[in-house]
Amino acid sequence: MDLLTLEHFAGCVNETFTATLNDMDVEFVLVEARPLQAQAAHAMRAPFSLLFRNTAPILFPQQIYPMRHPRVGETGIFLVPVAQERGGFLYQAVFN
Repeated sequence: MDLLTLEHFAGCVNETFTATLNDMDVEFVLVEARPLQAQAAHAMRAPFSLLFRNTAPILFPQQIYPMRHPRVGETGIFLVPVAQERGGFLYQAVFN
């Protein structure tokens, strides 16, 4: 697969990505895909951030999750829990 960029995810906001954890499918909805300020002129890609929502009542730890989406395909995404909401938790992935 090519190097992932913001363009891979920008059209997937409000869509579901699925991760398999302990033989169980867990859904994460992409709620935001935004560019970050570039740090280096010679970077391989422009940095960006993704924000996912998960409605499970438990907090998943920060780790690489094998995520699947019909257009993006299957890829490992390092998610970090960043906030708790009434209906679940928010997780962020940052790509440099």
